[in-house]
Amino acid sequence: MRAATAAALLLVATGCGSGSGAPETAAPPAFTAPERFTHPGVLVGGAQLAAVRAHVAAGREPWKSAYKAMGGSRYASLDYTPHPAKVVACASNAGTDACVAEREDAIAAYTQALMWSVSGDRDHAAKAVEIMDAWSGTVKEHTRDDADLQTAWSGSSWARAAEIVHAGYPAWKGPEVQRFKWMLRKAYLPEVSAAVPDHNGNWELAMADAAIGMAVFLEDRRVFEDAVRRYRARVPAYFYLASDGALPKRPPGGTIDTADELATYWFGQRTYRDGVGQETCRNFMHIGYSLAATAHIAETAWHQGLDLYREQADRLAAALEFHSRYQLGETAPVWLCGGRIERTMGPDVEVALNHLQGRMHRRLPQTAKLAQSQRPGGTDDLFVAWETLTHAANPTPA
Repeated sequence: MRAATAAALLLVATGCGSGSGAPETAAPPAFTAPERFTHPGVLVGGAQLAAVRAHVAAGREPWKSAYKAMGGSRYASLDYTPHPAKVVACASNAGTDACVAEREDAIAAYTQALMWSVSGDRDHAAKAVEIMDAWSGTVKEHTRDDADLQTAWSGSSWARAAEIVHAGYPAWKGPEVQRFKWMLRKAYLPEVSAAVPDHNGNWELAMADAAIGMAVFLEDRRVFEDAVRRYRARVPAYFYLASDGALPKRPPGGTIDTADELATYWFGQRTYRDGVGQETCRNFMHIGYSLAATAHIAETAWHQGLDLYREQADRLAAALEFHSRYQLGETAPVWLCGGRIERTMGPDVEVALNHLQGRMHRRLPQTAKLAQSQRPGGTDDLFVAWETLTHAANPTPA
């Protein structure tokens, strides 16, 4: 079913703090979406973009190398050609060529937007607009089994690209912008709002990532609040803390609740320690997706005045340090996935590290070491792109 999830939503605002590492609370503060949205404010804020420009202009590392890597990618080429499709049909672990083209075109639009923001070259802004206009004038629907995940991955990049361009490039205006907004509402939001309670948790986190980004660009308070609700329900059910009890929290709204069902859902894991994730024993690639999406949601909320990081700081820090340690090569104990893990995490930790270490002043030595080893972080060709450039040591205030 593609119906949007409903909403008895938690309301009323909290201010954004600097973060002090306070422990999680059982009942997070209620929140109402901002009366006025801040732009640009989807994953990357205006102050962060200004900091990146200053670092690159001064030739400072790691931003200099990160910008060079981005500029040398095919996504940054002014000859980049979009390949829009009317119907994007993505079957499980497969799909049409349009599935790959859509994800890559969305990342290209975001890359071109960043190139324009850093360099000031309006040709990059025009290229971002060309790509976005091509898709908004063509795509009508997403179909097949992976439609929700496909729209999450591509939709998150579309929202980031549109937000940067619309906030500062006056040539993109009027009917073209409205058509792009209509595309997001009709061809993306229904999919990323679908109920997926018993799917692997990376799905719902990626979907909420896309939804909150679109909500900010569209200035839609209801969609924003629903994404916050999904974050608050899914993150505690995905990353374990001992305070949860003997068993992990069950997937929100799902049917999985017994010890045996949870162990199966957690890919055979029956010993639960701080930081272990629902897909740890599947592979670290999907854990990386979930760490990135969790941070993306919290970062976008931060730029809109809501500190979701603080609510899950202990959980997120534990998950980052746990998986970074093993991604860096530490031998897995027998109790963890039978001693067999797949160290396939991508460039997924910069955003969370920037907040927890840079704003909350927490020590995350394993995560910092992993981030350093991956710099300059590129793109996973799905929904993570150039986060060394945008978020390495960039703890600007909301």
